[in-house]
Amino acid sequence: MKKIALTLVSILLATAAVTACGSGSADKKVAESSAPKVQEPVTIKYYNNDTEAEAAVTKKLIEGFQAKFPNIKVESISLVPGNSVETLKKLDVTLASGEQVDVAIFPNIEEIMARSAMGVLTPLDEFYTKAKVNPEEEYYVNPKYKGKYYGMMNATTNWLVAINEQALKESGLPLPSFDWTWDDFREYAKKLSKGDGPNKRYGAYFHNWGEYANTIAYTDKKSPYLTEDLKPAFNDPSFKQFFELRRAMEKDDKSVRPFADVIGAKLNYRTEFVTEKTAMLLTGSFLIANVADGKTYPHNFKTVFAPVPRSSKNAPEGLTNIGGTYFGIAANSKYKEQTFEFIRYMSTDSSVRTNLSGWKKVDSGALLERLYGNNKELVDLSSLKSTLYDKRVKTSVSTDIAVPYASQLKKVMEDGFSKFILDNTTAEDAQKSMTEQADKIIKQNTK
Repeated sequence: MKKIALTLVSILLATAAVTACGSGSADKKVAESSAPKVQEPVTIKYYNNDTEAEAAVTKKLIEGFQAKFPNIKVESISLVPGNSVETLKKLDVTLASGEQVDVAIFPNIEEIMARSAMGVLTPLDEFYTKAKVNPEEEYYVNPKYKGKYYGMMNATTNWLVAINEQALKESGLPLPSFDWTWDDFREYAKKLSKGDGPNKRYGAYFHNWGEYANTIAYTDKKSPYLTEDLKPAFNDPSFKQFFELRRAMEKDDKSVRPFADVIGAKLNYRTEFVTEKTAMLLTGSFLIANVADGKTYPHNFKTVFAPVPRSSKNAPEGLTNIGGTYFGIAANSKYKEQTFEFIRYMSTDSSVRTNLSGWKKVDSGALLERLYGNNKELVDLSSLKSTLYDKRVKTSVSTDIAVPYASQLKKVMEDGFSKFILDNTTAEDAQKSMTEQADKIIKQNTK
């Protein structure tokens, strides 16, 4: 991880050197901007990792944008289709080479924060001001570095719980509401479990990402890794609580797939759910497209949705983990104002969008109906809309505590949980080790 980080730093430092030298219906009406109109035709370059299907959607969006701004041409460049990790590697090299890069899309807040810190992206504040746009009122999450905005949210990913409706009814359980807790989740998993051996249906499934190691840290805390004074947060009591919940569900209740199987067999969380190997899945809203697709993922049960459980009966209702994708404008772009017009259009137009919008003012009902209305036998739109857009839905995470080295801290969390569950250590020992590793990473990155 350190080697990767150093490589990224060296590439981005080279880029910085080059840079130094050189509202109505949301489906029909895009948010207006007040930036100066372009007089001379320009071409901006947009880097992404679009697949063939995604590229077709991007093409339609660009056509809509160019109809509105005929003097701004957009060239969409998919570096490594379908692979955001490899795309970012190529993007960094492209930036460092001095080739024209005006805007890129980033798969998470950690990646955009890393490049904001290295100076290869430009702050958006002056463009928001000129356009009379308050980003906090417009977008769910607004990446900030040293008090300035660097990313504009495009798609949002809300975490939720997907449940096999048939299994839920068989077990005589009601659809969970916003007041349920992780203790309730455990009881549901017990009752949803069915059978034994290779044909067993587990009540729930946890994948091997950091979000599953301690979900509470991603919903209830300002940062899953750091305190407000940028110290390791791994000694927080929620880690012991969630680690021990995971162990109890696996070892005592046998209601979740063993973690050793998850990593040993490299299980796919989508497949586990649609093949009915599990009845309940904590996941991001990216799963919705999969459960709505009965051809690629053959299944005949309807998926209903519930909020992420509360950490305790005293915790606020509606807390969830909200992630997404973000546009970032390159610091060495010669067409920053035009590029801002482009990303503002892309983030607010939902006429052909195939994912959930990060724009707060989108007509959510119309968007869900367009995306999944033809698949109502597989997706319950009522529970989905409530889970995603209820006024109680929110996150505690603050972008003011986001740091460029967050991905390294996430790896510490994942490794710490893995050691806890596989080596049968105590939560306290795991927390101690995680805190020590995090201390070293923080010191290395704040010298």
